[in-house]
Amino acid sequence: MTSTLNRVIVRPVAGHIGADISNVDISRPLDDEAVKSITEALHRYKVIFFRGQRLDHASQIAFGRQFGELTYAHPHDDTPPENFPEIYTVDPKRYEKKYGADFGVASRRRRYSYFTGWHTDVTAAVNPPAGSILRAEVVPEIGGDTQWTNLVAAYEGLSEPVRAFVDTLRAEHRYGGGYEISRSSSYAKVVEDNLLVAIHPVVRVHPVTGEKGLFVNPGFTSHIVDVSARESRAILDLLYAELTRPEYTVRLRWEAGTVAFWDNRATAHLAPADIEHLDLRRTLHRVTITGERPVGPDGRESELVSGQEFGANHKVVVDD
Repeated sequence: MTSTLNRVIVRPVAGHIGADISNVDISRPLDDEAVKSITEALHRYKVIFFRGQRLDHASQIAFGRQFGELTYAHPHDDTPPENFPEIYTVDPKRYEKKYGADFGVASRRRRYSYFTGWHTDVTAAVNPPAGSILRAEVVPEIGGDTQWTNLVAAYEGLSEPVRAFVDTLRAEHRYGGGYEISRSSSYAKVVEDNLLVAIHPVVRVHPVTGEKGLFVNPGFTSHIVDVSARESRAILDLLYAELTRPEYTVRLRWEAGTVAFWDNRATAHLAPADIEHLDLRRTLHRVTITGERPVGPDGRESELVSGQEFGANHKVVVDD
């Protein structure tokens, strides 16, 4: 995709996913043509990157609202920044301060098999966010990269008989679905008091592009429904191995002022795990765009098991 003067410039950065967006200041209101160009790039490349932007909480929220209604910060975050309930701050030091030093230790211990942090945002909700926008404020000079994978490419990489099979499946998603949360932790209590559980199609039809993509992830998918536990594990292992293939991914080296905007309907991403042993600060801020209930190839919508739809009016229950 090329551009002329004063038009958004889109430059693909990897074979299956990712593009750099330039010639645009997203801290200011965008005209209709810029919004259209960015939206088209998002749907085509699944994750897009803006460099050298100067955003604060207010301008990040304003940018996100040009692409849809924003959700509350996070289903389990009762302390978003004052006056900015849409902002979810990603900072391990913040989590450890809130939930105790063992929060980070527990997180590291639960990493096994394919779960090293790969997830799609808030798929425990019956209507996971349509998109996520993450802004870097403080990043380390080394490490801390994030990766994304293209779930449409992963689906298309399966053989035709396997695609036909997984088209028929549904899976449960819940917090702690792909790993074990310590029942004694204060975080576990917050999760339990604000339980979100949904049944989603294993293959999701994108509501805009019509593309089919895998819609399971190691972070939140607990099991395939209506099959045995052994069969579920085998199916998920097959799909996780496919969606984590390096050729479907792109990796971002963060700098302060970098913004990543991804299609949460068609991607999973990998949180960094290479700086936990170092005393380094990494602070990013995210907003998410309210999504709809996923629909499978058979036309069936996702089913709510526990909780409520996730949107702007979400309230976090805190029981001291």
